[in-house]
Amino acid sequence: MSSQRAIPCLVLRGGTSKGLYFHARDLPEDVATRDAVLLAAMGSPDVREIDGMGGGHPLTSKVAVIRPSTRPEIDVDYLFLQVWPDRAEVSDNQNCGNLLAGVGPFALEEGIVGASGEVTSVRIWMENTHSAAVARIETPGGVVNYTGAAHIDGVPGTSAAIPVEFLDVAGSTCGALLPTGHAMDVVEGVQVTCIDNGMPVVCLRAEDVGISGYEEPRAIESNVAVCEKVEEIRLAAGRMMNLGDVTNKTVPKVTLLAPAKDGGVVTTRTFIPKKVHEAIGVFGAVSVATACLIPGSVAFDLAGLGVSEGTRTLEIEHPTGYFSVTLEVSVRDGVVAVVSAALLRTARLLMRGDVFVPISTWPTP
Repeated sequence: MSSQRAIPCLVLRGGTSKGLYFHARDLPEDVATRDAVLLAAMGSPDVREIDGMGGGHPLTSKVAVIRPSTRPEIDVDYLFLQVWPDRAEVSDNQNCGNLLAGVGPFALEEGIVGASGEVTSVRIWMENTHSAAVARIETPGGVVNYTGAAHIDGVPGTSAAIPVEFLDVAGSTCGALLPTGHAMDVVEGVQVTCIDNGMPVVCLRAEDVGISGYEEPRAIESNVAVCEKVEEIRLAAGRMMNLGDVTNKTVPKVTLLAPAKDGGVVTTRTFIPKKVHEAIGVFGAVSVATACLIPGSVAFDLAGLGVSEGTRTLEIEHPTGYFSVTLEVSVRDGVVAVVSAALLRTARLLMRGDVFVPISTWPTP
């Protein structure tokens, strides 16, 4: 008997992240066994993940689990799992809009969904947040195209565009767009906006924790006082956002805001939750963009966009560029509502094959 077990998977870059993509059928049904397998596959816990496929960073230690959907008008179900490099933990308490960009290509490459013309729409149920998205994949000649002119900051070069539309993600984790019922709260002496439009985020002014908001991520991570204050705010806000004790959870994220300096609407530095993101997450960007349009939020005055309805495209600045979010906005009796959100991502298939894990993690029955 072999000392290792082979598990089929694909490796894709999705947006500004990279991960292993699995058919649900190829992983253990038992969650504890599944998590042990994924930890072994990534080489966690180890900060370098040297004995596995992980890249030693949360953005490159991610997993997508995909299955054909039985839901009406949905093609595939997608479960996102974060495998932490520095501890033996696999988390499903958040979504990932970057790996989402690779779900449509995976479904097409693996024959779960058939190509339908020059562009194929793949309807995706996001299990983590119980919400839906539609990704549009270029499929000329029935084959996924990865080459194109679309550029996203944080990824070198250009690729085929993958437009993604989100359907009804407001409050998908916390139960409401503004989980506390207020556009602004004071938490640990700091004004914050708690918001969930696909990702629970706590927005606050960078200057209120003693920095400019333009520092590089590593400089912020090395500032112990700032990191401790941010974590105090996150823990307190988590309870206020109906998330309970978030000590060992990946949400809410905390995003520090500063006035835009490169033509966007606001500058961001996002904790995920202990490290500072080299860019900003997909759903995090959607939540921050939404906060920029809500009167009374800490982001509203910084963005200076005022109140208007219709289609608004906001460019959210981050450490390696900007992230464009398109929101459809309605205003009724002075209340701003975000009807839908859309954005542009890219993806690329990197490898197809088997990942090997010690047989002891998943013994053959």
